Amino acid sequence: MNIVSVLLGVIIVLNILFAVIVIFRERRDAPSSWAWLLVLFFIPVLGFLLYLLFGQNLSRYRMFQWEDRKRLGIEKLLATQLEHIRNNTFELQADTAIHHKQLINMHVTNNDAVLTEDNSIDIFTDGNEKFDQLLQDINEAKHHIHLQYYILKNDQLGKRLLSALTTKAEEGVKVRVLYDDLGSRGLRPSFFRKLRAAEGEVEVFFPSKLRWINLRMNYRNHRKLVIIDGSIGYVGGFNVGDEYLSLNPTFGYWRDTHLRIQGTAVHAIQTRFILDWNQATEKRCIAYSPELFPSPVVTGESSIQIVTSGPDSEWEQIKNGYIKMISTAQKSIYIQTPYFIPDASLLDALKIACLSGVKVELMIPNKPDHPFVYWATLSYVGELLNSGAKVYIYENGFIHAKTIVVDDEISSVGTANIDVRSFKLNFEVNAFIYDRKISLQLVDAFRKDVALSRVLTLEAYLQRTRRIRFKESVSRLLSPIL
Repeated sequence: MNIVSVLLGVIIVLNILFAVIVIFRERRDAPSSWAWLLVLFFIPVLGFLLYLLFGQNLSRYRMFQWEDRKRLGIEKLLATQLEHIRNNTFELQADTAIHHKQLINMHVTNNDAVLTEDNSIDIFTDGNEKFDQLLQDINEAKHHIHLQYYILKNDQLGKRLLSALTTKAEEGVKVRVLYDDLGSRGLRPSFFRKLRAAEGEVEVFFPSKLRWINLRMNYRNHRKLVIIDGSIGYVGGFNVGDEYLSLNPTFGYWRDTHLRIQGTAVHAIQTRFILDWNQATEKRCIAYSPELFPSPVVTGESSIQIVTSGPDSEWEQIKNGYIKMISTAQKSIYIQTPYFIPDASLLDALKIACLSGVKVELMIPNKPDHPFVYWATLSYVGELLNSGAKVYIYENGFIHAKTIVVDDEISSVGTANIDVRSFKLNFEVNAFIYDRKISLQLVDAFRKDVALSRVLTLEAYLQRTRRIRFKESVSRLLSPIL
């Protein structure tokens, strides 16, 4: 009995200690602090383990003190645009860009996200089409291939991709592969043996010191980028795995959105890859060379900013970009996201848009890949429905797209979900596009998906069972730390 009392006393003391750490040492925002306090006090032992996996923030200050902050390859363009913004002489070409000059200025000033106005964009919503084109571009590469994915699997698609990369490396093309250790858990170094033998280079983002487990659940690199010869860039939601080709029966058809870009915006994508690569390696850093930033051969008229965010950033740039887009909406807002767990600022912006008469339409999946996230999503969806938004449940498989289109003229496509993890904890990248033609193509894709979805009405939502309401309530409380 004494031993039990002592153990209980130790647990109580530890809980108080960790509560003090959460509140005072790490300086979290109030919702996250309260969520972790609930976890620590109501499930003491398991809560402690969960905190070590998901909540600990103490090493953040060491992990992100990277010296290389230069915007390699775009310094001159960035300096010029910053100077024009300071002098109020920043002239834009496209009417859509001019209309959203404040948003552009914000991204340039706070994110070093240069605006490029000579881009051509191809949109992919099907994994087979996207990877067929990617493999074709890889096969035609002449100088270098830079590839970065959060999830890279040793399956049918992963092997096809690796085989193509190895072939190009054997031909003398410089191949670099960067993947996230947690997202690609289960991937072994032996998978890259032939690529490395062909002088290909492979780096891992935040690898674990333990062989079989990575305890760093936060600060993952969620970006998906490919740059080929400095002239073709890919960014979007597709990872590398058979499920992204709709070959996993659990998810069925995988609906995502990815961009293939040609033009000067590829230089910004290249810069992002180089920064991530140099942060992941100690021996094989990439230095500037003209071959990495060639003059565009294929150009267009689309204006793009490549915007990045992460726990090393002072601002939540992608979230702030979403809020600014929403606040300027006059007619319509279309959003597709697998997870909808907005913070108060983003949720309020959407509710205000609804109450102001703006048509707000949201599309989410009909099946969860993360149950707590799914139930938390439904709780926030209820608030939007009550404000007058229209919500669609995608029924044709799993929708993983991360897109937002405002007034059929500006849009954002990338890797950031609408949740705290994407806005604060993960490294993300989105393309903000100022082009009516591209925006209308994304709206058209949304409308095609509507035909494969069901409408979730406020009446139907209010009729959900007590069991579902309980799941939503618990998940909502934990949403700041999901």
